[in-house]
Amino acid sequence: MIEMTENVTLTSGADERRVTSAGFWTLTLGSIGVVYGDIGTSPLYAFREAMTAASGGHAGVDRANVIGVLSLILWALTIIVTVKYVLILLRTDNNGEGGTLSLLALANKALGRTAPAVLLIGALGAALFFGDALITPAISVLSAVEGLKLVTSTLDPYVLPITIVIILGLFLIQSRGTSVVAGWFGPITLVWFAVMATGGARHLVDDLSVLAALNPVHAVRFMAGHGEIGLVTLGAVFLAVTGAEALYADLGHFGRRPIQMAWIFVAFPALAINYLGQGAMLLAHPERLENPFFLLYPDWALLPVVILATLATIIASQAVITGAYSLTRQAIQLRLLPRMRILHTSAEHAGQIYMPGVNAMLLIGVLALVAMFASSSRLANAYGIAVTGTMVVTASLALVVVHKYWRWPLWAAASLLLPFLVVDLVFLGANLMKLFEGGYVPLMIACIVMLVMRSWLRGTEIIETKARQTDLPIGVLLSQLEKRTPVLVPGTAVYLTAQPDLAPVALLHSLKHFKALHENNVILTIRTADTPRVADEDRVEMHVVNRLFRLVTLNFGYMEEPNVPKGLLLCRKLGWKFDIMSTSFLVSRRSLKPAAKSEMRRWQRALFIYLSRNAAGATDYFHIPAGRVVEIGAQVTI
Repeated sequence: MIEMTENVTLTSGADERRVTSAGFWTLTLGSIGVVYGDIGTSPLYAFREAMTAASGGHAGVDRANVIGVLSLILWALTIIVTVKYVLILLRTDNNGEGGTLSLLALANKALGRTAPAVLLIGALGAALFFGDALITPAISVLSAVEGLKLVTSTLDPYVLPITIVIILGLFLIQSRGTSVVAGWFGPITLVWFAVMATGGARHLVDDLSVLAALNPVHAVRFMAGHGEIGLVTLGAVFLAVTGAEALYADLGHFGRRPIQMAWIFVAFPALAINYLGQGAMLLAHPERLENPFFLLYPDWALLPVVILATLATIIASQAVITGAYSLTRQAIQLRLLPRMRILHTSAEHAGQIYMPGVNAMLLIGVLALVAMFASSSRLANAYGIAVTGTMVVTASLALVVVHKYWRWPLWAAASLLLPFLVVDLVFLGANLMKLFEGGYVPLMIACIVMLVMRSWLRGTEIIETKARQTDLPIGVLLSQLEKRTPVLVPGTAVYLTAQPDLAPVALLHSLKHFKALHENNVILTIRTADTPRVADEDRVEMHVVNRLFRLVTLNFGYMEEPNVPKGLLLCRKLGWKFDIMSTSFLVSRRSLKPAAKSEMRRWQRALFIYLSRNAAGATDYFHIPAGRVVEIGAQVTI
């Protein structure tokens, strides 16, 4: 009952309006907590893992390695985060919204059609994000709780149980909504960045020669002189920029300028000072390589810093969990996934949602990863591939958007984005070297999600094709009803259909079994636009066919909740006084059965049937009151 359209316009300036209404500094503080929660916890493990990789298994700390690794980290933050995301990609917004699927919709709009290759790339980016959503809570919480080992060795056996309890609590409170907790995200993360900067600055004077890392020559020299170890180290260095995708994905929540301000004046300086401080301390105290982050602080501050780090990792995890909900809803609207149950947890903020099915799957996946890897160092091997893959997808889609939507010449678009794509591919190649040490995990997760998306798309295509071959055109049915009008009953009937040019199955079955027709009949189609939101003036399209029938189309953005009753109320402006108390919604519920000969593979068909049977009903998904719905079954073979 959903189809794509490209003929919907949305008033521009969403970013500026949002900044004005909510307050620039409030949004800036909020972005510090939500947008930078993930990348803000990277110092817990990134420098340690990069130095371990650079040593190649040898004991001791080499000065050139420290300077080289620090230079790689600082310039990765500069090139990938500051230039690519903060200065460039934040400008490729889709009416104020960002993220992989927003880019996908914008690319399709620019091309004027849904290109299979672009759809595949976008779906891959979404699939890789789910891998990131599983690994981030596991590695973040584990790395923070591991700091307890430094407080007292007696807590070593309890690190894993404590981690599991925190993760369980995190996912169990999701149903209560994030509005109350979110109010603390910004302030806590701001304190976290201040503590990180203080710890780094405290040890920066241990060896000021680390400031040489600001020169990119040391990064180039390190890579040129270390061969395969250099690539392995590069994969570990990438841990420092994980979470950069949140800059773009959360664009619609905070706006471009608050996100840019938070990065330039808070997050980036704090991260740089902390990494430099870790490097300076390591040059002065090589024996502290085991956990250079927590050892930045004196013994009396260790426990408070561990507690603060745990809070910061919970915030980072919360942000990526919420992102998984939002991404899933977008994927459903774009017809990449079946309908799922969506609950709103805030009366004021439409974006705050809870999806029980997604939450349960994430919880199971995160606990499985924690049990499988048991330490943040081992889990770090699995982390980079998902994020680098998503970055490659984002850069690829952005290249299409800049060329087709911004209408830049191909050479200009390539000059702008190809260097970043090359950098992303180099990082992806470096992370692929850890494929058999845990890197297969995000790829396996992405493959599963891609199989689900592909199976759902393929099954939906087959059913729609069969409907076009066998169903009665609506024009033929209406001409027959004009010649021989059945018994008319009072009230209005609304028939939901995905193909308005064909007679709805529910209408045909109603005529067949009841031999009657309502006095007013509406053929309703719900379309998903390639914009995040649709203005009320563009929401409804209505065409009166005859005295008995009218065709109505409701347009919703891919980030909106499709509320049918609210949409139909807008029809009053077009001359139809919609009254829900005198209206019945007739919905056909498909019952899928395996066909003797199918166009789908057996496993794919079984998966599609399973997904279809467990998809959320149209009644709940479109917010139609259950008391006004009549479901009519229809059996379909596939």
